[in-house]
Amino acid sequence: MTWAVAALLGGLILLMFSADRFVEGSAATARNVGAPPLIIGMVIIGFGTSAPEMLVSAISAAQGNPGLALGNAYGSNVANIGLILGLAAVFSPIAVHSQMLRKELPVLTLVTLLAAFQLYNGRISRADAWVLLAVFALLMAWTIVQGVRRRGDRYSGQLAREAESYAMPFGRAVFWVVAGLGLLLLSSRMLVWGAVEIAETLGVSDLVIGLTIVAFGTSLPELASSLAAIRKGEHDLLLGNVVGSNFFNTLAVVGIAGAIQPMEVDPEVLSRDWLVMALLTLSLFALGYGFGRPGRINRLEGAALLACYLAYMSWVVRGAL
Repeated sequence: MTWAVAALLGGLILLMFSADRFVEGSAATARNVGAPPLIIGMVIIGFGTSAPEMLVSAISAAQGNPGLALGNAYGSNVANIGLILGLAAVFSPIAVHSQMLRKELPVLTLVTLLAAFQLYNGRISRADAWVLLAVFALLMAWTIVQGVRRRGDRYSGQLAREAESYAMPFGRAVFWVVAGLGLLLLSSRMLVWGAVEIAETLGVSDLVIGLTIVAFGTSLPELASSLAAIRKGEHDLLLGNVVGSNFFNTLAVVGIAGAIQPMEVDPEVLSRDWLVMALLTLSLFALGYGFGRPGRINRLEGAALLACYLAYMSWVVRGAL
């Protein structure tokens, strides 16, 4: 148990460090070869910040722990909206100006409904996984086209400025791409091993560990970048990070895990975990879209989101005892 806890905590710390270095190296490498800043911000940084969830879920699925893979993805979505957006809004009310994000919010809601459709029969097959990956590819292409067409959009501008902030010599950038990816793989394996050992020792399912400790840990890079965006007053970038991460988790993370190993899904994933994720997604849609007024999440609404996250964590933990 001691070694498992050490592996889990060490894996989380190394995961945060390596994810940050991997993002910096990837963005700087792309910038050195002349990639447009908007594409760097939308694609490369987006993939980089979601790399922890992707690798942890992929390794979990490959090792026969589908609950950990699915719990990591859905738990991260709940944490992104409830914990990260809620906490950020408590610090500073979030105003949504971007028309791009207003278009993405209803699409995220539809993607969440697609997840329910696939969960209904209690299994995510390889065919389901490939559907998720195909939808993800189409959405990435659509998002890039929207970004190019709306270069004057506030979110596009903030993404481009963030991408331009990653500057380092080409050789060092390539080094951190390779080293960061290697450390991500190592830390992900450490984290998965520790999480599975703890789950077996405590007699709880790997789903519970994935929804709580692992999901919180893999969401920490998004939490750090979101708090940095709040300090700079870049509210659209903050919301864009959360929406983009939830797209990655629901489609790419679950899709990759399911393509590696089809997953049997416990009934409570649909009746509890997906339900909470869907309610938070609908809340984000209602608050962020605005419906005739500028979208906004005030401090009271942020506190409500945070309370929902804490209540959900309590629900999951109580159910495991």
